Amino acid sequence: MYAIIKNGGKQYKVQEGDYLNLDLIDASPKDKIVVEEVLAINGGELKIGTPFVEGAKVELEVIAHGKDKKVIIYKKRRRKDSKLKKGFRRQFTRVKVLSVK
Repeated sequence: MYAIIKNGGKQYKVQEGDYLNLDLIDASPKDKIVVEEVLAINGGELKIGTPFVEGAKVELEVIAHGKDKKVIIYKKRRRKDSKLKKGFRRQFTRVKVLSVK
C-alpha cells in the first residue's frame, strides 16, 4: 500500500517504513504528525482525490532535524564584469512513515 502526499509544494510517494526529508516542520523528535493532504492512495485499487482523498491519513514520526548539502548559485554576465556567487543550505525534518490509512 502506498500514498502520494503533499508537503511544502512538493509531492512524495510514501509506504510504511519509509524515511523522508521534508521541509522544516516545527516539531520535536519523537513527535507524531498526521498528514491529511493525501493526493492518491493505492491499497489494491487506486483512489485519486479531487484534490485530496477523503478520510485518508498518513502518520509520520519525527526523527531529527538537519541541513542538506550546500547548493552553489553562480551567475555570470559575459562581457559585463558582473558575477554573483551565493550558497544555500535547505533545512529539513527527517521523518519515518508509521502508517498509511
